Amino acid sequence: MTATTAFGPVADWTRREVEIGRLPVAVVGLVDTDGVVDVAAFGTDPVSGRTAHVDDRFALYSITKPLVALTAMRAVERGLLTIDTRLTDAVPAFGHAGVTLQHLLSHTSGIADVVLEDGGPVRSHGNALTLREALERAPMEFVPGTARRYANLSWEGVAALIEHATGNPFEAEFAAMAATVGAEHLSFDHDDVHTVHGFERYGHNPAGLPGLRHPAAGAAATVGDLLAVGRSLLTDDGAIVSPLTRAAMVQSRTAGLYVIDADPVKHFEQFGLGFLLPRRPGLLDHSVYGHSGWTNTQLWVSPAAGRAVVLLTNRLDASEPDVGMTVDALLHAAFLGR
Repeated sequence: MTATTAFGPVADWTRREVEIGRLPVAVVGLVDTDGVVDVAAFGTDPVSGRTAHVDDRFALYSITKPLVALTAMRAVERGLLTIDTRLTDAVPAFGHAGVTLQHLLSHTSGIADVVLEDGGPVRSHGNALTLREALERAPMEFVPGTARRYANLSWEGVAALIEHATGNPFEAEFAAMAATVGAEHLSFDHDDVHTVHGFERYGHNPAGLPGLRHPAAGAAATVGDLLAVGRSLLTDDGAIVSPLTRAAMVQSRTAGLYVIDADPVKHFEQFGLGFLLPRRPGLLDHSVYGHSGWTNTQLWVSPAAGRAVVLLTNRLDASEPDVGMTVDALLHAAFLGR
């Protein structure tokens, strides 16, 4: 079986999800160790009337997290940070000395989260006006390193540590990371992204998210940008981080920890340093690592299959049971398809 035959199932799966209305539009791409296998775009947005093209930018939401983690680990490689560096080194007003970079990157910090907000004040943690203020005022939910609870606010701590260690603005370091693989459209600017759908049921305002420049969820990119990142990780070419660093990032930091999450499937999943390790029973390839975004954007790398897949789309509730998009079906098509 050659790598190029695998794109048929990936493209077919994506086309079906758009045609039956689970996804408004979608762009999907597959890469292997030799390069990009193929990229395809599907659909015309039923609200905006915008037809998808392969070079379109989409809001990534939580795919931002592993990209920020890669940015932080580049500072570690330069000797400016360690994964044991304490958050209080960068944010002295944060009152809990035991939280480290490793805790922040693996969702084990214990920092109480805030909801992804619009451009107005953050609604918890002392009526903070900014993410940094919310972080400074945040209470703790558990002792760092003793449990795992998925969180967004803790990534403001990652950005603070990057700035403190490098002496540069966080977004400048992020841009430098993206530039190593030519991901020129990867940034926190959202001027040209596709309209986000399905947000009403969550009380979320996607129009306000860009103003936060949120290091947990604020980036946007094209499929080509993320395929470049995925191929660098897949081939261990050292462009973004060294092979040793990449290996450390996909080593589980949460195995055996108590998981605070109402979704039982999440209890099978583990986290490395910024990367989700989806060890769900229904997923056949357990070499996979990467991340999903709330809009059902996907970036996944399979060392076993020698491929990485990227899906960019724009519906928050697509994975809800009443809608029915299944990420594992995409991953099987990408990594097992023939």
